[in-house]
Formats: sequence, C-alpha cells, structure tokens
Amino acid sequence: MFETGKREPKLTLLQSIARALGTTIDALLEGEPLDERSTMEIALERAMRGQTFQALGISPFRIAKSMPSEALSAMLALHGEIERLRDERAATPEEARRANVELRHLMRSQNNYFADLEKQAADILSAVGHPGGPITQRTASEIAAHLGFTLHYAPDLPQTTRSVADLANGRLYLSSSIPAKGDARAAVLQALSSRILGHGEPRSYAEFLRQRVETNYLTGAILVPEAHVVPVLQEAKSRRAISIEDLRDAYSVSYETAAHRFTNLATQHLGIPVHFLKVHESGTITKAYENDDVNFPTDRLGSIEGQMCCRRWTSREVFDVEDRFNPYYQYTDTGNGTYWCTARVEPSSEGLHSVSVGVRFDDTKWFVGRDTPNRGVSKHSVETCCRRAPAELEERWREQSWPNVRTPARCWPPCPPARSREWTPPTCTSSSTRTHRAERAATRSGR
Repeated sequence: MFETGKREPKLTLLQSIARALGTTIDALLEGEPLDERSTMEIALERAMRGQTFQALGISPFRIAKSMPSEALSAMLALHGEIERLRDERAATPEEARRANVELRHLMRSQNNYFADLEKQAADILSAVGHPGGPITQRTASEIAAHLGFTLHYAPDLPQTTRSVADLANGRLYLSSSIPAKGDARAAVLQALSSRILGHGEPRSYAEFLRQRVETNYLTGAILVPEAHVVPVLQEAKSRRAISIEDLRDAYSVSYETAAHRFTNLATQHLGIPVHFLKVHESGTITKAYENDDVNFPTDRLGSIEGQMCCRRWTSREVFDVEDRFNPYYQYTDTGNGTYWCTARVEPSSEGLHSVSVGVRFDDTKWFVGRDTPNRGVSKHSVETCCRRAPAELEERWREQSWPNVRTPARCWPPCPPARSREWTPPTCTSSSTRTHRAERAATRSGR
C-alpha cells in the first residue's frame, strides 16, 4: 500500500523501515513514476474520501484488480465534471459581484462619462439629420432604417427577451407590450444600440455587464444629446436651478433615464460630483453609482448591489411620503458628511423602486429643493441604526415571534420549464394578414 502510494506512512515508521533495510529515508522516498492503472486507482481512492462522494452518499469501496480500467476512467471523468459544475455554481455569484465592482470602479474613474459613446451617439444623430433637442419616435424609426432594419411588434416574444434582431432579413422584433409599459423610443434604441456598438455574444459575465452599461449609456446619449443638453444644464447651474424633473420633462424620458444622464454629464461638464441610487421597496439596492465619496453599504468584495439601504436615507424615506406627484428632497447627516438628495418613486414589473440623485452639502446651492426642511441622520455602520430592533424590543419578542419564510421567486426563473415554447420570427412570405396568421398557427400546432 505504501509502495503504490495508496497509503502514507508516518515519519517514525519510515525511520524504522530505513534502519531495518540499512538505507536512508531519502532513498525510500525517491520518486518513481507510477503506471497508468495505479495512478487511476490512487486518484479514485482519494476522490472517494472527498466531499463530493460523501455529499452524494456514496460509500468508499475496494477497487478490485478485476475492475476494468475503462470503468475507473469513466468514474474519474464523472467526478471531475461534478467538481467543475460545483465550482462553477459556487463561483458565479462571486464572479458577478467582482465584475460589477470592477465596472463601477471604471465608471468612477471616468466620472461615469464615456467620450467614445458620446461620439457614436452624435454620429448616428448626424447621420439621420437630427436638428438637435429631444428625439421623436420618427427619429428612432429613421435610425433603424439607417442601420438597415424595419420595426415589427410581436406578441409572443420570450419574457426574458427585450428584442430579437433578424440579421439576415433586417427585421427587428419587439414585444407588442412595450409601448403600453414604457417609452417605445427607448425600447427601439436599446435594441439598435447593440448593433451600433457591434456587440457579439459575451464570453464572460464581466463582458455581459459591460455590454449592458454601454447599451444603456448609448440609448441615453441619443435620447438626451450631449450637444443640446449641456448648455441647458450650464444655464440652469448659472440660475442655481438644476432639476432632474426639468431634465425629464424637457426630453420626455423617464425619471431614471434623466437621473442616469445627469450622472454622465454632471462631473464632466458642471464640475459636480454626484451619487445615484435605485432602491427596491424592500430596501435592497439594485443600482448604484458615486464619485462624491458617499458611504454606500458594501459586502466584503466591495459590491453595493444587493445590500440593504439605510432607512434614514432619502431613497427609503421617500416610500413613506404620500405626495408622489412632487419630488422629495432631504438632507442626511452621515458619518462621511452631509448629503442632499432628490428622490422619486416609480413603479416597475418587480414592484416600487425609488430613484435618487444626491450631492455633497457644498454643491446643494446649484439645485432646486435646497431649501427643504427634511432632515435625517444615518449611522448605517452601526447595526442598531436600522438593521436591528432596539434591545428592549428584541429581548421581548425574540422567543415570542416566528416568521414563516417565503422562498424567493427569483430562485426559480433560471430553471427551464418542463416544456418550453420557442419563439420563431413570423413568416414574411405571405401576401395577406389572414394567410400570415394561418401560417403562424400551423407552425405553432406543428411544434
């Protein structure tokens, strides 16, 4: 067993053997290559003592000499694949958080301003002869035509798909529910941005995230053109009347798009460091950006997304405000200084979200809402600030309450259904709508 490497002797035993044989320990430990069969047997015995076999409930067994080498090779291959899948699943969330942190550091180093994307937005608007200012749906359609696409709405796109581009026939399919849910221009431009940027299939989660950021940035740069909006913001700063709501209304975009666009331009063109937060009504941070040293909660990897936002911050306080028509402003004293924020609540498919933009106290003088009487104090670094109940309440209810935990719904969407229905582009050869619908019905029945 020692000679084949299946067991490891103690040092005292090796010394005894060396004395008995009249040799040295070095001579006993001199390495000799094992044959392929012995190598596989040793590898399998070590695998059987590992966590994977134990987790599967497989008891170690004796490897007989009569066991075919092919069987040993197959078991080692299966064990290796199980180990790879376990490592991949364990690494994916951490890889995603690391990629997100690296991307946020890049955005922070550039003040969330990407000159190359601004240039591409200006080039595409110039190519379609856009005169400046807010773009219309017709302009969005002209951009699609300029890129060689016609627009088509389909009622049966997969839920997880924003759009499907038919590159062979130059057709762009969008969900027919998009116009009812939000800005039709944004949906079209998001679909076209990937084609403008030449995106391919992402090879990693980091590349996927980078593509999403670039797509959203380019969409915002087209909807709110830099050449037109910068003079508007500079004039508002001179009047000390910067307002995210005015930016939203001037370009007919969502509040979130206006807030994102402001963070792109505020530091680069106005010299104002800013921070941005999107918080779910449960208190979970879903999006974040900062270059004004605000102290966002982070995990040990430095990731902000997924952390709980302090209840005292504007992003959480706004959910308790009854007036949803007007923006909510608040000063918040933190351990890292005083910050002023403006926030608004918006509905989404996953519930209510608050979107907020904030600046340091010294930069508040440039904004509408600086005279707000709302004040808050956040000590989020201390658990008793808002993450834990007061000691007397905790002591009273620790043994007198029992929550029934609900399984998070987002655990299940990645799991494929038993019978999935694939989507195929509508047939385009029929000359009438009736024939077209019949062909689609026949295709579905065939599936």
